[in-house]
Amino acid sequence: MKFNQNCILKISLILCCSLVMILQSCKKEYTTLKVQKELLADIENLELKTNHFQKLAEKETDLNKLKQAFAHTRLAYKKIEWAVEYFTPDPARFINGPALDELEVAENKFLPPNGFQVIEEILYPEYDSKNKTTLVREIKMIKANLNQVKQSISVITISDDFVLDAIKMQVNRILALGITGFDSPLAQLSIPEAKIGLNSISNLISKMDYHGGESTKLVKEIVNSCNEASKYCQTNNDFITFDRIYFITNFLNPIYKNLIAFQKTNAIKNIDQNSVVNPKATTIFDKNAFDVNAFIPSKEYQYTAEKVALGKKLFSENRFSKDNTRSCTSCHNPKLAFTNNLKNNVSLQGGKLARNTPTLTYASLQNAQFWDMRQLDLEKQSSDVIQNKEEMHGNVSNIIGFLNKDKAYFKLFQQAFPKSKQIQEWQVQNALASYVRSLNAFDSKFDKYMRGESNVYSNQEKLGFNLFAGKAKCATCHFIPLFNGTVPPKFNKTEHEVIGTPENQNNLKISPDLGRYKQHQMEQLKNAFKTPTLRNVAITAPYMHNGVFSSLEQVIDFYNKGGGIGVGLKVENQSLAPDKLNLNDKEIKALVAFMETLTDDKYVE
Repeated sequence: MKFNQNCILKISLILCCSLVMILQSCKKEYTTLKVQKELLADIENLELKTNHFQKLAEKETDLNKLKQAFAHTRLAYKKIEWAVEYFTPDPARFINGPALDELEVAENKFLPPNGFQVIEEILYPEYDSKNKTTLVREIKMIKANLNQVKQSISVITISDDFVLDAIKMQVNRILALGITGFDSPLAQLSIPEAKIGLNSISNLISKMDYHGGESTKLVKEIVNSCNEASKYCQTNNDFITFDRIYFITNFLNPIYKNLIAFQKTNAIKNIDQNSVVNPKATTIFDKNAFDVNAFIPSKEYQYTAEKVALGKKLFSENRFSKDNTRSCTSCHNPKLAFTNNLKNNVSLQGGKLARNTPTLTYASLQNAQFWDMRQLDLEKQSSDVIQNKEEMHGNVSNIIGFLNKDKAYFKLFQQAFPKSKQIQEWQVQNALASYVRSLNAFDSKFDKYMRGESNVYSNQEKLGFNLFAGKAKCATCHFIPLFNGTVPPKFNKTEHEVIGTPENQNNLKISPDLGRYKQHQMEQLKNAFKTPTLRNVAITAPYMHNGVFSSLEQVIDFYNKGGGIGVGLKVENQSLAPDKLNLNDKEIKALVAFMETLTDDKYVE
């Protein structure tokens, strides 16, 4: 049988296309196996370094040698951090987690900390040989958890979509935790460790170039940016003087943007998970970088514009209070970033409430509400306030009849909840919560500069940010870019702190408010309060849970002295480091100047 030329050409094209697809498939499979093989080899290298560190710790008392072994071991960990944190988060917590107890408040128990950060506290600033047994035990704990990591990594499939997701998370980890000194507060090895993390990103992305054309171009740009960032870390490795705002805007942001472009070019799917960070955001500073729906109780509570419109009207409704005299706006003034500038608001009976009114702006980007974190979501928060005898002394169910009869309200409820024939209590709570979820503008002077929308940012403001994320250690609790206690890079957990807030400015006595301890009787929670957002902080004075400080300068002075312990109070469970920060007047002014740039546009005069 004879084939004409057109048939032969078609068959040839089909064969060529099939061959290309087979080659691409093989390349992907090869890349996946190579990444896994290298990762396992790096884990084994870390195990070797950990073994050496253990042997040294068992017989050596020379501090410099121990510190050197510690530094080399953790650098080896930083090379694989992207994978350990992503694929095996449980053992990761006990390899390089914070040197604080892991609290299980629902079960009224805690897990003591383990790993590199505990070892750092043993070795820095000075090592007492009496702690040798503890040091060796911690090293052994790292080894045990590394064994779990190796077993898990050896059996999972490490596909491109997971690798890319882990890389993006690692960029945000370096930005928010790495260069801020979160996991190296005493040794201050953050900059060399960031360099290692960037090298890993460069190595990983270079293995994923399998399409050519625009894909190859993006890979080259990412690799070049990582290499340049690595060089910058090499030549600017001092923790105190490191220019973080330059590093983020010139290196980390471009790397992240190109990673998103690479993902889109190669049609690499997003990982289907309840991610707080929008997978399509080009940087973590984008207006749409954070998804408020990640913090809702369940799917029916999804955020919509119709719910916001209803919630805004309900927010000013006096009928929620027992005597019809109070609404949410009575304490949360929209013109004052939803605070009231009072040390303590007046109770329904005419006395003073125990705590300061916090801002509701950005409150939706937390998974704990109130100073004492007693409610997990905004729906329960609104109900809690309405029922509180000192605040409103009302009941949501009591207003349902009125809302069903009011034509304007009923129409708004139909628009917000079209599948429902009658107004229900959960809908009222959801509408109020949805309005609060709409209060995240992300349009401050800081935001615009970080997104590259404006070049207007003074040297003093830049210095303030660098101090905030460096010497002053503010960003180790108020995490970038939310500047609250919601922990990066997953942003799915909100932290509390014990800072030893005084009762009065004379610093003679700690505040008698026990905070979270009232709900959970654990010693670690005495005087523990949620870490609030610092966005709009310049217009939300006074500060702290009891409004004890009237200015940002007073707040900084308190931290500069080392918190409660630093000013002479007895705070046995203080989680804030009691060391002095040694900030001078110029640096304090710069910090204030920076925090003033966190004010949303609508509040700037």
